[in-house]
Amino acid sequence: MSVSQDISLNYSAPGSDIFVNESSNADKKVHIRIQQRNGRKTLTTIQGIDECYDLKRILKVCKKEFACNGTVVEHAEYGQVIQLQGDQRTKINDFMLKLGICKKAQVQVHGF
Repeated sequence: MSVSQDISLNYSAPGSDIFVNESSNADKKVHIRIQQRNGRKTLTTIQGIDECYDLKRILKVCKKEFACNGTVVEHAEYGQVIQLQGDQRTKINDFMLKLGICKKAQVQVHGF
């Protein structure tokens, strides 16, 4: 008896970016902010990443890389925003520049 399984794997073509959905429009600023919650607890928010990138895939890699939890929330004014637990400003800045998600001139880091 043979069992056949239909396995679909997502392989990217060599040289393509695995985080890209379709088209690229890299003119906007990317804002990295920190928000104080209560006590020593903080949230890091990333806003302004181009729509061609899959934010859930970026979030999944960031959570594993930075050992924190996070989510993608829909904001009325800013659109989709990534939220990470803790102060991840320098880590997320280095991560996005290393992967080429945005350029150094596009990134603006806010906070205390």
